Amino acid sequence: MTASEEQQILADVSQPESKTYQVSFTGSGSEYFRIWIVNLLLSIVTLGIYSAWAKVRRNQYFYSCTHIAEGSFDYHGNAIAILKGRIAAIVILTLYNIAVRTSGTYTLIMLVILGAILPWLIWRSLQFRLYNSSYRAIRFGFRGSAGQAYMNFLLWPVLTLFTIYLLFPFAHQRIKKFQHSESRFGTTYFSFYAKVSSFYGIYLIGFISAIVAGIVAYKLMGSPFAGIQHGPHTERDPASFIGIFMFMLAFYGIFFLIFPLILTMMQNLIWNNTKLGDHQFHSDLRWGKMTFIIITNILGVICTLGLFTPFAHIRYLKYKLEAISLTTHGSLDNFVSAVQDDVSATGVGMTDMLDFDLSL
Repeated sequence: MTASEEQQILADVSQPESKTYQVSFTGSGSEYFRIWIVNLLLSIVTLGIYSAWAKVRRNQYFYSCTHIAEGSFDYHGNAIAILKGRIAAIVILTLYNIAVRTSGTYTLIMLVILGAILPWLIWRSLQFRLYNSSYRAIRFGFRGSAGQAYMNFLLWPVLTLFTIYLLFPFAHQRIKKFQHSESRFGTTYFSFYAKVSSFYGIYLIGFISAIVAGIVAYKLMGSPFAGIQHGPHTERDPASFIGIFMFMLAFYGIFFLIFPLILTMMQNLIWNNTKLGDHQFHSDLRWGKMTFIIITNILGVICTLGLFTPFAHIRYLKYKLEAISLTTHGSLDNFVSAVQDDVSATGVGMTDMLDFDLSL
């Protein structure tokens, strides 16, 4: 055996084995329907108070049905904390509506107050949500600071308004980077490396598609607006109103083709550019299947007067989750064990225990 062959063998041995684990979701529409209908009825009877406990039950079911490498997730959220968030949201919305109905000055003051407190509330909510999520009894966490929250949830959105939304893709990229790169599993942090240009590319595709679709719909409907004559004594052509209805129908139909396209591209972009330590996530959503699921879900909910909602939720969530996979460098069991040892040794996470969730 030559020296180069020995070096190659040593390199192969020292290099950790890569393995891909697919996310699976075992929830069913019939099971979730029972949870959903009870949650709905109790929330109505209690005038919305039970909705906090309903969210805990729903999340516990969804988490327990989500598996990767034969391990499932768990949700540990406290309903009282969620109820506090709901009350805070109601108070904020009520004060805002009162300010809007009172005067422009009060509305401006209320907007300043919202800008001062909402980023902080969102930051606390992110901490709560991640700390109360676990995989194989190891908790997630969030280290992002309040200052970063104000930059991402206040500064960039405000600048977006002043740039006529030209800065929106940039703001979106910064928010996702903040959420992903500041999250951790045990003591191991996630990383996010999608470029701003990729976000602009997706939104540009959506913008161009919407313009082209609108023009096509307008032409196919025979320029329906041209037949409407304005004025109190002019005779209106019924065919014009039918044309407008058909135009709006075509426009919304095309919208439900473009929206799944953006949704699909965005999830694939975000998760294909996310890592957990050295372990790479992947997402393989397909536009055609996503479009089919969204359109049939909408039709199902409409035709059943809302009773198909839990089944629609399961179908949508199942496809989105099962499109995600994790490629590890080495055994996932070894990685989880190592993380568990680090958490036990350092006690990470105890200081993150919060009692407030904005319930986003």
